[in-house]
Amino acid sequence: MEAVPNFSLSVSSDENEPVTCDNSSSEDGLVDGFGDLAALPVEVCERRPTCVRCRRPQKVCLCPFLPLHPLEVSTCLYIVQHPAEESRVLRTVPLLAACLPPGKCNVLVGRRFNEEKHPDLAAVCRDSRTLILYPGPKAQNLEELVQNQGGQEDQEVDAVRHNIIIIDGTWSQAKYMFLRNSLLHLPKQVQLSKALSSQYVIRTQPSNICLSTLECAAVALSILERDDDIQEVLLRPLRALCSFQLQHGAQVHHSKEHLLKNGMYDKPMPKNKRKIKRMEKLVTDRNICPR
Repeated sequence: MEAVPNFSLSVSSDENEPVTCDNSSSEDGLVDGFGDLAALPVEVCERRPTCVRCRRPQKVCLCPFLPLHPLEVSTCLYIVQHPAEESRVLRTVPLLAACLPPGKCNVLVGRRFNEEKHPDLAAVCRDSRTLILYPGPKAQNLEELVQNQGGQEDQEVDAVRHNIIIIDGTWSQAKYMFLRNSLLHLPKQVQLSKALSSQYVIRTQPSNICLSTLECAAVALSILERDDDIQEVLLRPLRALCSFQLQHGAQVHHSKEHLLKNGMYDKPMPKNKRKIKRMEKLVTDRNICPR
């Protein structure tokens, strides 16, 4: 008869008692390990001191490029800002607000706005003097609007104190906010007809004629206030910001239109037909701007 190997098992004398393993030593080791980690000193990461005026870190403060005194303007700006813009490091709205007197640059953050929750914005939207800067087939050129007002008597022109609403976000975010908020359809819709190229070269724009929020505000204010110097003063800190970033490793961001026209677009082409047509328009239509 073939021999069977003999395995010795350690079994409790009580058949009904479950067999248990003693893991106390390993558990003690884990506790000791975590205890050692807990005893390590924690380094508290302190935020860099921030300039009160330009909201930039003090080491890269842009106040020398801001006007010595806030610009005196009659127009009130209302910046309707997408929440994602608050977390961006290289924002332009704080620079814009730093150039204007208190109350002339009002920032409202959110995606959806209604009359019940935002009565102040609703009142502004219902004001006949309010304009919303958003391009589209129904938009009137801001320059033409001001020229038509120029035909009136000087006293009547001076009496017009416009409010202008600008949506702050990416073009897709701005489009979503404009279409989903009926309040933003109440003011007269205007657009800029000047063929300007964005100087905000550290952030990619859809086309060559798309401008940053600060640039839109600078052009609009110079038109409404009939003072070309306003545009130059407001763009000065933006140029300084871009120059500093480029000197410290940032790259020039060409527009998507420029990349497509010059065969430099290295991302996969979209499969959605609507997006494909939109990209084709960027190449063929010189006046295209995201709607």
